[in-house]
Amino acid sequence: MKFTRYFETMRRRPIARPFVMNGLRAPPVHAPIRETVQEDGRVRRWCQVPEMENRFLRVILLPDGETIHNAFFDRGFAP
Repeated sequence: MKFTRYFETMRRRPIARPFVMNGLRAPPVHAPIRETVQEDGRVRRWCQVPEMENRFLRVILLPDGETIHNAFFDRGFAP
């Protein structure tokens, strides 16, 4: 799995969300509940994470569909 410099920097910040990708067994890149493509070509993918009380994780990928640019729990997501 590849990550952007932005994502690596953000997940190292003490106030950021380091748990988002560190403690999960597999990110939702390969089996999302929903997927959309933004106007800039980036891909949004959502999945439900049992390890985090079944919350929904949104992962933003670069247009290559492999490189993670951002990931966060999406409170407003409804499947």
